[in-house]
Amino acid sequence: MSPRRPEILAPAGDLESLRAALASGADAVYFGLDEGFNARARAENFSLERLPETVGLIHRAGARAYVTLNTLVFEPELPVVEHLLRGVSKAGVDALIVQDPAVALLARAVCPQLELHASTQMTLSSAEGARFATGLGFTRMVVPRELSVAEIRRLASQTDIELEVFIHGALCMSWSGQCLTSEAWGGRSANRGQCAQSCRLPYDLVVDGETRDLGEVKYLLSPKDLAGVRAVPELADIGVHSLKIEGRLKGPQYVSSTVQGYRRWLDGVMAGKPDGARLAKDLAEMSLSYSRGFSHGFLAGSDHQTLVEGRFPKHRGLYLGRVHAVSGKDVLVVPDDRPWTGALGLGDERPEAPAGHVSAPLTGEPDPADVDPRPGMGVVFDAGAPEDKHEPGGPIFRVEREGDAWVLGFGHPGPDLGRVAPGQRVWLNSDPALARRTGELLAEGEPEGRIPLSLWVSGAEGTPLRVRMSTGRFTREAVGTTLLAPSRGAGVDAALLKDKLAALGGTSFHLAALDASGLAPGLHLPVSELKALRRQLVAELTADVERGPARTVSTEPVESGVRQALLAKVASRPAEDAPRLLPLCRNDAQLEAVIAAGLREVELDWMELVGLQKAVERARAAGLRVTIATVRVQKPGEEGYDTRLDRLRPDAVLVRHWGAMMHFLEQPAGASRPVLHGDFSLNVTNSLTAAHLLSLGLDTLTVSHDLDSEQLFALLEQAPANRFAVALHHHIATFHTEHCVYSHTLSNGRDYKACGRPCEKHAIALKDRLGLEHPVIVDVGCRNTVFNAQAQSAASLVPRLLERGVRRFRVEFVRETREEATRVLAAYQELLAGRLSPAEAVKRAAVHEQFGVTRGTMQVLKHPAPNVR
Repeated sequence: MSPRRPEILAPAGDLESLRAALASGADAVYFGLDEGFNARARAENFSLERLPETVGLIHRAGARAYVTLNTLVFEPELPVVEHLLRGVSKAGVDALIVQDPAVALLARAVCPQLELHASTQMTLSSAEGARFATGLGFTRMVVPRELSVAEIRRLASQTDIELEVFIHGALCMSWSGQCLTSEAWGGRSANRGQCAQSCRLPYDLVVDGETRDLGEVKYLLSPKDLAGVRAVPELADIGVHSLKIEGRLKGPQYVSSTVQGYRRWLDGVMAGKPDGARLAKDLAEMSLSYSRGFSHGFLAGSDHQTLVEGRFPKHRGLYLGRVHAVSGKDVLVVPDDRPWTGALGLGDERPEAPAGHVSAPLTGEPDPADVDPRPGMGVVFDAGAPEDKHEPGGPIFRVEREGDAWVLGFGHPGPDLGRVAPGQRVWLNSDPALARRTGELLAEGEPEGRIPLSLWVSGAEGTPLRVRMSTGRFTREAVGTTLLAPSRGAGVDAALLKDKLAALGGTSFHLAALDASGLAPGLHLPVSELKALRRQLVAELTADVERGPARTVSTEPVESGVRQALLAKVASRPAEDAPRLLPLCRNDAQLEAVIAAGLREVELDWMELVGLQKAVERARAAGLRVTIATVRVQKPGEEGYDTRLDRLRPDAVLVRHWGAMMHFLEQPAGASRPVLHGDFSLNVTNSLTAAHLLSLGLDTLTVSHDLDSEQLFALLEQAPANRFAVALHHHIATFHTEHCVYSHTLSNGRDYKACGRPCEKHAIALKDRLGLEHPVIVDVGCRNTVFNAQAQSAASLVPRLLERGVRRFRVEFVRETREEATRVLAAYQELLAGRLSPAEAVKRAAVHEQFGVTRGTMQVLKHPAPNVR
């Protein structure tokens, strides 16, 4: 059996990009609302008021409409979300893309027929995680960008849920849903659609306390863009349902070039005739539209040497070569991989590549030979700092071919060639021809004839003609007003029916099948009647298509009822009179400090799991109740991590991802099943999500770091406060990334098999533009977590939290010594005992902190409420 053709899913950040996607043949489009709750708040987006019109436009083009409500929701916003869900359901949207479980819970109550897709922001990365999603009513999950094709194949074999895979566009450095840099450093959350793109900023590498000069390489966390074309055949074979193009912040030219390129390539793959030459040209055009350099991302597995180049964070385009010489207004450019043999009086020696040059070809990059430079194309030179807004570049006035090289002639306006020197890299970064082509495509208006139509005709002498039209999803039937009579000629035959009844030009439909077997031959009917029947049925079907499937939409408020039903399932928990300090340790020295402090409970987060068993034994010997933290994410094939924790028989498990939660919840209840605590990485920001997780069997939850103090207390007003833990003191985990900075900067190995394990010999930090040094810690699977340089404290909130009923307060350590951990623990023990004021506790805890202690995300200075129009 031939594999089912996956849909091509296109981004639409504004109306022009939406029209470009439809005109270019997208099977579905995804977009956000002006009213908020979408992960691209900076896009122009679409209004709820005009959503039926927008959906109608998409449906007439034979495409599906997916609305992104894919951010976390705060407690006061739940009624707003409920209002939006009603509008979305009535507008005929085909599916919602959702991050917060609360949105799924409300959607099921408001409109049970509304299709739900789990956003990549949910960090669903395993079959166990997929089971959590299906329990919420999701029928599709968007696979994390970090999964390889082999891992996607394994996942597909373990679950029936539809899989959607990012195939092209920007790569996030952090696992989606697990990036807190924008929140920690700028007070604007990526989980709220306000990513500050901290991964695109420059950093210095600090190795063992010393800054290491990497030359031009400054953008240590800025990955190349994904171009997953080579994975398309295998993804189709796997049965992936959707190939997703990233780019709601990009324009119609980008959307058009990517959709057309992938559609051509996918059509060829499905027909068994992939056109590699055409693909190469399409990739080159995609590069010119927008590219930071292309790679296969993680689809071929990890490659820590090629994912990040580190020299620029923004659009470069199509790499052409290096400057060989400059003469007047002319620049000689030579491709990197070809020796220069030309003359032109510009010198015969190939220039030396600058320090730090990567000589290997750029994986996944199109060949510049596929698009020769032409007059009018734009050029940019890598001269000076990449963040320079005035780097030399401009339109080409003249091009001459000289062997394998090019002589580019410039005029006015043009680049400042005084800043251009031999050895600098040259990029083609624009092509007016592509912009013109996109403009011409949009000028053609709405696409026509995209929806296949089947037509049945029946009738006999003395009866009216009966016509049925069907799109497969919608069917309409009409009966004529004139009786069929004998004809003197051929009468109403197949040719006449196709010419008059099936004349579908200028509509959304095309004739796919005509069945006139129920029509007696030799009968006459006025042509005007055929046309009238066609117009009637086409108008009715068009209205059906625009509206989408019939749905039932609740008109009564549902939020309170959903919450009450969930909380009714939550088992009671013994009250804790005294507040409890929960230290989370990451090494033996910190554990010894906890034991010496006389605490009753410890959480162990041995990030690489090495030495964990000995730590558990040491804690138990000291009489401590032992909680073990799971890994932060878990990919297909990594189920052994949870099994390893099972063997250690902890008293409790700190659950950090949905797969681990399901693994432990699905164990038979009894003395052997540990108590389950949900960590911050589950992103609990409202009472509905909290109630759902508690009803499943989690004992407590850690509030999300996305909450400020006002949002935190709003949550605690609607949920049982004694079921929550608050991070009292911690260095917030900002990035959690599949890319290994150790391997990339301290070795030549592509993965753990070849890197030589520099992480065992060195400690790395990333120094930002403010001089703050953010520790980089290695996790299992050679993942990295970047922790914030500054510690964050919620000490000022402790009196109110105690009054509200919160009793569990976590103190997390990263690289603290035993002495430092001892001081921090003592300060917060005194605070919880009421013997120290919040301000004094922070002062004592901050003694060893190089960059001080802040209120961090607990400051109230962000998150404006979405508008409801």
